Amino acid sequence: MKNNIISGTEGYASQAPFLLEQYEKLSFEESYATAMSHFPSEPCKILDIGSGTGRDAAWFDDKGHEVVAAEPTKEMREGAMRLHPSPTIRWLDDSLPGLEKVRNLNEQFDFIFMNAVWMHLDKDQRDIAMHCLAVLLKKGTRMFISLRHGPVPKSRRMFAVSAEETIELASRYKLVTLYNERTGSILPGNKAAGVNWTKLIFEHQT
Repeated sequence: MKNNIISGTEGYASQAPFLLEQYEKLSFEESYATAMSHFPSEPCKILDIGSGTGRDAAWFDDKGHEVVAAEPTKEMREGAMRLHPSPTIRWLDDSLPGLEKVRNLNEQFDFIFMNAVWMHLDKDQRDIAMHCLAVLLKKGTRMFISLRHGPVPKSRRMFAVSAEETIELASRYKLVTLYNERTGSILPGNKAAGVNWTKLIFEHQT
């Protein structure tokens, strides 16, 4: 942490108004169309890590899931709570790799959801984080991770992380790959810059 900024969150506080507007323009269905068939259909307990604008947490909440939304950037978290003022979403000021506040809940989850988070962690942080996630995920349940590939926006902290590396790391914790797809970005600015995404879904073996 530098100057009270959590590593990986650089640039988000100052850009929060723009990001809160931009990301809310895309629907949940547009963003995850090809992966949604692997998401839980029956109400369950979901952990949304790096919940950003709250769009995804709100979608799961609307479907009757019990949602814990962890977002470390105050400006994003408070903006998300204004945009999606649901009394049933539990918001936490927390972040990977340790997720201390989430772990202090002493709960496990049926689905862990991470959109555009993993590439903010360096290699050592990813190793710690994957262990933490495996502990929080119930046996036989699933986890979604998306990886951003392409130019790094100014003032952000990102690393080049491949699907292959992520799959190998997950396998150490009995997380088996069910879904692996690489797609282009649908945000106009990212699309023009050549940004694309890998979407991964893992199942925690019993």
